[in-house]
Amino acid sequence: MSTSHNKIPMVSKEYYDDWKIRMQAHLAALDDDMWFVITDGPMKIMKANTVMAITAGAPQWIEKTRLEYTPEDKKKANLDNVADILYKTLDKNMFSKIKM
Repeated sequence: MSTSHNKIPMVSKEYYDDWKIRMQAHLAALDDDMWFVITDGPMKIMKANTVMAITAGAPQWIEKTRLEYTPEDKKKANLDNVADILYKTLDKNMFSKIKM
């Protein structure tokens, strides 16, 4: 089973454990946060809420509007689209089998 960075590793029953490791590496190569998007859902791009009083030294966080996104924020927000394409490309049950 050879793979490249842009080719999704395919799975077979006898090589499932190898595939799981390769798939996690493939997702990490796409983006460090890709695994979390797949297992936890879309990323919320947050900012410190300077209007609210700071509680116990920790700022309150609120979600940014799309107009406030930096180029890096846009990249992170797009991870859900990439994860959706991967999910549709693979067997729908495959991600539930690889959750840690």
